[in-house]
Amino acid sequence: MLSVLERDYFLSYNRVPWLKEARISNVLNVRMARRNAIEWPELNVDLEIESLKHPERYILIIMKRSTLDFV
Repeated sequence: MLSVLERDYFLSYNRVPWLKEARISNVLNVRMARRNAIEWPELNVDLEIESLKHPERYILIIMKRSTLDFV
């Protein structure tokens, strides 16, 4: 469960697989990234609030980062 802007959302591992193997301390470190997004900084994960409200509108795409992304 996650409470954001006075609303509660259920996040399943199917929707947010990055949280499944994460340390509890990293999962608990969640904050507002922008007015319409939240982030887990240590996990390099961010979600739009709208995707919490309407998950059916957002297809989950998992991408592996390349080392070239960090050059």
